[in-house]
Amino acid sequence: MKPKRNTLIALLSALLTLSSANIFASATNSTVKTEPKGITLYNQLNIDSAIQELTREATSGNVESQYYLGEALRKKNRHMTPEAQQWYESAAENNNIYAMIQLGRAKNDLCIKMGNCPPNKKSQAEWFARAKELALPKAQDGDPESLYLMYEITLNREWLEKSANAGYSLAQYWMAVSERQGEGFFLMPGKRDESVKKWLLLSSEGGYPKAMMDYLQILFQEGDTEGLRHWLVIAAETGDQAAISNYGAYIAHSPDKIGYPLDLVKGYALYSLLKELEDNGGIGRYVERKSDEIREKMTPKQIEESKIAAKEWRETHPPLSFFPEKLGR
Repeated sequence: MKPKRNTLIALLSALLTLSSANIFASATNSTVKTEPKGITLYNQLNIDSAIQELTREATSGNVESQYYLGEALRKKNRHMTPEAQQWYESAAENNNIYAMIQLGRAKNDLCIKMGNCPPNKKSQAEWFARAKELALPKAQDGDPESLYLMYEITLNREWLEKSANAGYSLAQYWMAVSERQGEGFFLMPGKRDESVKKWLLLSSEGGYPKAMMDYLQILFQEGDTEGLRHWLVIAAETGDQAAISNYGAYIAHSPDKIGYPLDLVKGYALYSLLKELEDNGGIGRYVERKSDEIREKMTPKQIEESKIAAKEWRETHPPLSFFPEKLGR
C-alpha cells in the first residue's frame, strides 16, 4: 500500500520562518503558471466554491476540471456518488489516467459498505487495465510521471523507485516517506536517515512543496540555519500556505527565531493574503491572531504599503495552496 505521510508541518509552524530581501524581486521576473480557477479553489480546500467553478469548467470540456470535480464531489460526500463517478468517467473517457485509477479503486470506497455505489461503465479491473495500457508504453520509454502512475496502478515499489531515479519529484518524496516508515533495507546505521534526506532534497530541488517542508524539519534538527534560510524562502514562493505563514511571521519578528532584518510590511502583506483562505484547513483563528500581532507594531503608512506588497506578491507568485494530493484517498 502507498505509505502514509508523517505530518511534520505542525512543528515547523512553531519553529521556522525565514527572510530574504530579494524574494519579491526574484519572483517578479518569474512566469506564474496559471491553472483553472476551480482547481485553484480545490487546492485551497474551498470545496463548495470549487465545485461550483469546476462544474462550469468541466461542462465546457476541461478534462482536468472534470477529474477534480470528481475528486471534490467524492471528498465532500466521503464516498463515490453517482455525480462524482460521472465526472471521473468523463475524464477517463478523455484518457485521464488519474481518473481511471480512482475508478479502479472505487471497489474500496465507502459506498460499498453503504450499498449505494452507482453502476459502472467499466469494471474496476477494466479501468485499471486501461490505465496500464496508456501508462506502460511511456513508462517503458522512461517517462518519469508514467513510471509513477505505474506505481499507483500496481503498488509495486519498483516503479516508484524507477520514477524517483528518473527525477519525478513526487516519487522522490514518497521514496523518502516510505523509507522513513521502514521500507527498504539499510545495512549500516544512519544510512536510512541519509537516504531519506537525499530523497527529500532531490524532491525539493524538483519543486515539490511538501518535500521542502519535511526537508526543513531535518535542517532544523541539524541546526543548519543557512539551509533553513534558503529552503523556507523557496517553499514560500511555491504558494504553500504553511511556508508563507512561517515566512511572514518570522520576517515580522512574531517571533524572531533566525535574526533576520525586520520587515513588517512584507510580513503583514503575506498574512493579509492568508486571510483570503478564511478558515480553510482550520487556519483562520491562527492567521487572525498573528495578523493582529503584526499590525500592532505597524504605522498607518506601513499598513498602506503592505497592501501594495500583497498585490505584487499575488501578481508574481502562484496562488496560495494546501497542495492536497492529486490522487486523493
